[in-house]
Amino acid sequence: MIRQLVRSYIFLVAIAIALFTVPVAFSLTSQLRGDTADSVLREAKTMALLLANGDSTSCEALQKMATAYAAETPGDVQVTGAAGCAPGLLRAREDAALTAALDRNRATTDWGSSFIWGPDLVITVPAKKAGEDRQVGAVRIVYSTDEMTDRLWTIWGFRAILAVLVLVVAALLGVGVARRLTRPLRQLNDMASKFSDGDLTARSPVTGPPETQTLARTLNQGAERLDTLIGAQRNFVADASHQLRTPLTALRLSLDNIADGVDDEFVREDVEQATAEVVRMNRLVNGLLVLARAEAKVTAAEPLPLLDIVRERLAVWRPAADERGVTVALRGSTDGRPSVLSSPGHLDQMLDNVFSNALEVSPDGGTITVRVDPRGDVVGVSVLDEGPGMSDAEKSRAFDRFWRGQGLTGKGGSGLGLAVVRQLATDDGGTVALTDAPGGGLCVTITLRAVSSRASSRSGG
Repeated sequence: MIRQLVRSYIFLVAIAIALFTVPVAFSLTSQLRGDTADSVLREAKTMALLLANGDSTSCEALQKMATAYAAETPGDVQVTGAAGCAPGLLRAREDAALTAALDRNRATTDWGSSFIWGPDLVITVPAKKAGEDRQVGAVRIVYSTDEMTDRLWTIWGFRAILAVLVLVVAALLGVGVARRLTRPLRQLNDMASKFSDGDLTARSPVTGPPETQTLARTLNQGAERLDTLIGAQRNFVADASHQLRTPLTALRLSLDNIADGVDDEFVREDVEQATAEVVRMNRLVNGLLVLARAEAKVTAAEPLPLLDIVRERLAVWRPAADERGVTVALRGSTDGRPSVLSSPGHLDQMLDNVFSNALEVSPDGGTITVRVDPRGDVVGVSVLDEGPGMSDAEKSRAFDRFWRGQGLTGKGGSGLGLAVVRQLATDDGGTVALTDAPGGGLCVTITLRAVSSRASSRSGG
């Protein structure tokens, strides 16, 4: 928008300069032509009068005047007729202009070109003796237009340079004016960008013209209302989840006490089933707390060493995998040290949730493969298991909250793991995708923004 405003401003200024400057330049050019032609014609007529008299005094005056004129101006004087008068002057060449002066008593002006003028201005004036109808000769002045051309370049060049300077100043002023006019829009755009990144606390300053101020107030009020509503929802989920943990813990303890004091196998089986449901509900409450914290605020992403974090989380989960004979292998680009942009703690939480799901669906003695794949400005972390995989319908629902897949150990979990992963990845400007693993099973790929080696070295230094 700034470029368009500046271009429009410069275009209007250029039109104004053209409308005011070009006509003035043409007027000055026409005036220069007219003044020069009148001056040369006046001198030629004066010399024609001296030539027409024909006496010695007039001829001597003509000789002196022509010599002085040639010395002080870029013009040369030529004459014809009046034999013996001014013998030192050049004789005019026979042409149509000279014929018109001698036969038709008509002065002619020849600029030598139809475009402005040629190299010489040629004016031919007949010399007619007083009291007689015949022409005794003619005077021709050949006036060089070099000096006029220099003045013409001065007229147009000065205005061209002035026009360029005015356009440059107009461009600089246009940039300042355009930036000032679009500043409220840029502030609104910044607010919208922060909103798209999940920062619901972003507000736009109420500045600019009345229309922009009204728009900013409206957006700020809507944003505040939305932030209040979502904050209330998050607080409710977090408070409810937190408050439920205490009665659930008490309920589990009560069930354990009942199970210890009951000998009936049927009652004991019912108590164990109720205890399992309490455990699952407790896991669900913990998942809600994690999701509420993930949605509570958006922290600034910073460069993090991807491989270091992956190796650390694998070391944490490897003992649990070893209990079931599951092998955890790290593959892909493990030589370099790719860094990704992520908020502190987000990547750890995402990897933990994905590893937990992969371990749950993996068969005993299976393999979980982790691949790191740098791809230009992004880096992908893929976790491949050898479980039953998912159908296309299940993949489309996998990120829904409270949806649980069928693992080899039965339906477990809270159904919030992948929802939390997607929320955290979105907050960091990344994505999560589910695909089929090459050898069967599921491939979960987390893609995050990569950090260039130069930027990461600067941040590390």
